Amino acid sequence: MKKESFKGFEPEKIPSITLDEFTKMTTSRNRRTIKRLNQNPRLKNFMKKVREVLVKNPKKLIKTHIRDAIIIPEWMGAAFGVYNGKEFKRVDVTWDKIGKRLGDYSHSCSRVLHSGPGVGATRGSKFVPLK
Repeated sequence: MKKESFKGFEPEKIPSITLDEFTKMTTSRNRRTIKRLNQNPRLKNFMKKVREVLVKNPKKLIKTHIRDAIIIPEWMGAAFGVYNGKEFKRVDVTWDKIGKRLGDYSHSCSRVLHSGPGVGATRGSKFVPLK
């Protein structure tokens, strides 16, 4: 049976990983984003806001439009409402979502299910009596 872990850390120890340690373990794209926080004030302020909210009330849903925020270890157990262009989708942070983006779990496009053609849409349906 496979043991649940993130880069060798057990789920209970993941929130204690510092941002510097996490930066060394993650992908180069994530390292680059974290390194350039000073050039992205929206993301920097969002991370600061999340830290403050988690100290006050860790159960509170944090709503955001910032879909490109990287899920970091200190957010374990937090709940986010990520905007997908229409509504806020709930994203609960678990150990397997760390290192991914918030937008990965709030899909902005959904599959369209079309019904059959309407009356008069084709030549054969012109003479179908209406109910």
